[in-house]
Order: sequence, then C-alpha cells, then structure tokens
Amino acid sequence: MADVLPLEAERDAIIAALGPVVDGIVATFGPVCEVVLHDYRRPEKSVVAIAGEVTGRAVGGAMSEIGMRMVARGDTAADELNYLTRTPAGKLVKSSTMLLRDSGGAVFGALCVNLDLTALTQAHTLLGALAGTDAAEPPTTAFGDDIDAVVDAIVDAHQLRQNASWSQLDRAQRLELFRGLDERGVFAVRRAVEQVAGRLGISRASAYNYLAQARAEAGPGR
Repeated sequence: MADVLPLEAERDAIIAALGPVVDGIVATFGPVCEVVLHDYRRPEKSVVAIAGEVTGRAVGGAMSEIGMRMVARGDTAADELNYLTRTPAGKLVKSSTMLLRDSGGAVFGALCVNLDLTALTQAHTLLGALAGTDAAEPPTTAFGDDIDAVVDAIVDAHQLRQNASWSQLDRAQRLELFRGLDERGVFAVRRAVEQVAGRLGISRASAYNYLAQARAEAGPGR
C-alpha cells in the first residue's frame, strides 16, 4: 500500500504537467487540431483536459473505443501514431495516441492528438478522381462524452458487420461478436457486460456465459 500512494501522486503530477501542453499544441496547429488528455484510471470520465474541437467531446467525457482497446491491452499496449479514422459525423481524422506511463511502466493515461483532414481530403479526392486513383475508406471510430453511447456504437458496428440480428447468429458468430468486443476493450468498462446484454436483447447471465466461452476459446494469449 505504501508503494501505491507515491505512484498515484506521480501519475497525478504527470497529468497536471501535461495540461498546458494540450493548449500549446492546439495553439500551434490551429482550428483543425484537437488534443485530448486522458486519465484511464476513470474510464467513464477519462477526459481531464481538452483543447480544440474535432470529435465533439468535453472535459469529463468518456474514453473512445481506441482508449478502450489500450486499456484492454494493459501495460503491453504501445503508442499508435498517424492512424486514420472517421467520426460518426463524417470527419476524416488523423490521430496519434501516446500513452502515459508511471516510473514502474504501468499505463495510466494517454495524450491524443486529432487533426481534421476533411477539407484537405476532399481536395485530395478530387485530384485523385482526376488522376484515376482511389483510396481505401478508413474505419469509423466511436467518440463520445458518454461511455454508454460509445459502447452502444461499438456493439451496433459489430452487428452491422455481421449483417444479422442476434437471433439470426449461430453460436460461432455469437462467440465471434463477444470476442471482437473483448479485443476492443469494451469489457474493461464498468457494467459493460450488462449494457451489452441490454443492447443485444439477451439476459445478463447469457452475456457473461458467451464472454467466458469466447475467452476460453481464445486462450491465455488473447
């Protein structure tokens, strides 16, 4: 217990020190930039500082599905730099997620930089069409201030990819759905199993059972 308290103080100090950095980066890159400081110790309200407006979040907002994935990976997680996603509102965003670690190497937060490339990409698409080239569509990422809304969006996206309702899925497809949600860190969120059960229209006991089976089949290296 004596070791835990100094580490918590260290993490608090790192979070506090990065607050001005958030504003400084946005001041440098202008209105197309958003910087978000996350404290993963409180996933339902992980946004502790934010500047700029790209994903529409505010202080006290929840982590995104990217944050959930990082939390699920724990201390083995690595920084993700210069990846493309699309917000539900249609903005094309280039992002970098840089993890925060304490002196013991434990991941406890992240500094995220989001650049709105929508206008630039529209010009690029026009030039690409004229040149006869095409580009792959980046995945849509769930952002939101409410952790429940983020979880719901991830569940809905998985069902959409399977192109069937829960009742139409066979056992293998149901396990695949739960395994996919687990890999994306959904179940690292408090009460997520109950929420997923409600979204799918199944009992909480069934949800726990499918999650346990999915993890057992995935093995210890999942």
